[in-house]
Amino acid sequence: MATIAVIGTLDSKGHEHQFVADQIRSAGHSALLVDVGTLGETQVAPDIKRDEILEVAGLKFGEAEDRGERVGVMAKALPIYLNKLVEDGKIDGVISLGGGGGTAISTAGMRALPIGFPKLMVSTLASGNTAHYVGTNDIVMFPSIVDVAGLNQISKTIFARAAGAICGMAKAKTSIVEEKPIIVASMFGNTTECVDHARKILEEKGYEVLVFPATGTGGKTMESLIESGMVKGVLDITTTEWADELTGATLSAGPARLEATGKAGIPAIVTPGCLDMANFGEPDTVPEKYEGRNFYHHNPQVTLMRTNAEECSQLGKILAEKVNAYTAPVTVLLPAKAISIISAEGQPFYDAEADAALFSAIKENLFDSVELIEVDAEINAPEFSNACAEALLKNLAG
Repeated sequence: MATIAVIGTLDSKGHEHQFVADQIRSAGHSALLVDVGTLGETQVAPDIKRDEILEVAGLKFGEAEDRGERVGVMAKALPIYLNKLVEDGKIDGVISLGGGGGTAISTAGMRALPIGFPKLMVSTLASGNTAHYVGTNDIVMFPSIVDVAGLNQISKTIFARAAGAICGMAKAKTSIVEEKPIIVASMFGNTTECVDHARKILEEKGYEVLVFPATGTGGKTMESLIESGMVKGVLDITTTEWADELTGATLSAGPARLEATGKAGIPAIVTPGCLDMANFGEPDTVPEKYEGRNFYHHNPQVTLMRTNAEECSQLGKILAEKVNAYTAPVTVLLPAKAISIISAEGQPFYDAEADAALFSAIKENLFDSVELIEVDAEINAPEFSNACAEALLKNLAG
């Protein structure tokens, strides 16, 4: 029998959540009604009251706060409380129904839970852009079709199916065991050969290599997995997302990119792969301030902009400062002849001055305690990918 937490703003949608709890119980499972309401009295009796959630999190509502501020407080408290329930083995899955406020609160809690833990959100927002709600986690967004406030023949059908789905997720047994230690790798089309070659070497040594596209979301997802504790090593060959973060381009992974490895304290290698390019959409999406720059039309929907010497100097400093915070063995490797396919001599993004500024900034700002290896090759050359794999294996060996 599984125990499912049914999270809801029971002051406004209590009967709807009670319906879901009853469906779960009728299927032979246990349900805990969790109140995350922020204003009035609950419509139904919760098993876990909002005050209990706030107390465990060390938070409370301010007397003068409006609903929006209270939603923010509860969105901070719920992740702490849900994590405690999971760690104590008291729940096997989470489900919630919500509009804007309920979805914001409940998914904040769900995002804090481990990858693979069953979590389902029935939401009025599920058919739109759910990136802010799902983040990099495996939350299932279930469209409510009609508003979640009120029970009718449509909503009952949707809620009942959702209840069945979370029960199935919670009771499903996986035969997957950790057979091989996991290494994560960052890759772009311009670094595919390098990553593929290094991956083969690492897999021959008994590791499983998970590759993430350096597309903003991919970088965030990789960092999230690193933080989960499931990863043993990092092959961060493609740090290009920092070029987008610096220039305001489209594939930024945010200012925290490159930080998870240091916080997790796991071995890594880092290279400035594809820091020569920032990604925009169609040509008319490029900001006017970049008029006259060196562009490469990767396809009709993607316009690449070559980072200049000033930007590369900033990127080198950022990369070095991020790596300086790493606590486990780490090696920075520089491919002296090209940091992407199109930055090699004779290619559209060849810019010796910009590359020199990048490498100089890395060398000048990197702590002496961090190993630095410069390879006289292009990033996709076998000798460079060999060096990356060998350096990571050495760092993993400790």
